[in-house]
Amino acid sequence: MKPVLKPPALPAVQASTLRPGMRSQAVQTLQVRLLRQGFWLSKADGSYAATTSQAVMAFQKAAGLPRDGVAGPKTLAALRKPIVIRPRSTTGHVLEIDKRRQLLLVVDHGKVTRIVNTSTGSGQPYTTASGGRAVSVTPQGRFRIGRQITGWHRAPLGMLYSPKFFTGGYAIHGSLSIPGYPASHGCARVSVAAMDYLWRMKLAQIGTPVWVY
Repeated sequence: MKPVLKPPALPAVQASTLRPGMRSQAVQTLQVRLLRQGFWLSKADGSYAATTSQAVMAFQKAAGLPRDGVAGPKTLAALRKPIVIRPRSTTGHVLEIDKRRQLLLVVDHGKVTRIVNTSTGSGQPYTTASGGRAVSVTPQGRFRIGRQITGWHRAPLGMLYSPKFFTGGYAIHGSLSIPGYPASHGCARVSVAAMDYLWRMKLAQIGTPVWVY
C-alpha cells in the first residue's frame, strides 16, 4: 500500500490581526486554513474580501468566539487546531441548519464537507404582509427542498436571492446581510456568493433533505 501523504504544514500567520480590505500572504494562509477545515470561501487569493469575512465568522461561531468576521489574535490562535463539527445525519446528502451555532452544514454520509455562515430567525415579533402579528422563528424539523427561484425574488417580507424553499415560505436564500446573530424573519440567510455556490455545485437540488435543529 502507498503511504498516506499529509498536506504540507502551513507557515504561522505572521500578523496580529487580519481584517476585511487587507491583501497579503498572511491572508492567503488564513484562507487555506479555513478551507482545509471545511469553511467555505470563494478562493484563497490573499484578498480579505466578503466571503473570507463570512468564513472567519463561521469559524468563530464553531469555536465559540466573538462573531465579528475579523481574524484577531484569539481567532488566529484557535485556527491552529482543527474544529470538529459533528452532524446529526449519518447517511446521504443532507443540508443541516444548526440554529444554536448559526451554521449551515453540507453533510455527505455523516461527514461535514462544507460549513457556511448563516443567520436564521431572530425570535422577534413582526407584522405580516396581511397585517397580522407573527414571530421570526425558523421551524425545526426534517424537510426537503420543494421549490426554487433563480435570481432576486421580492417576497412579502423582503428580497430573497435564488431561494430554495424547504417548507412553506421558509427558504435557504442569498442575502446582502448575514450578521453573526439570528436576524431573519425565519429563513436561513447565506451570502449571495454562497448561494451561487450551492446552486453551481448542485448541493441544494429539489428533493434535498434539510434538517433544522
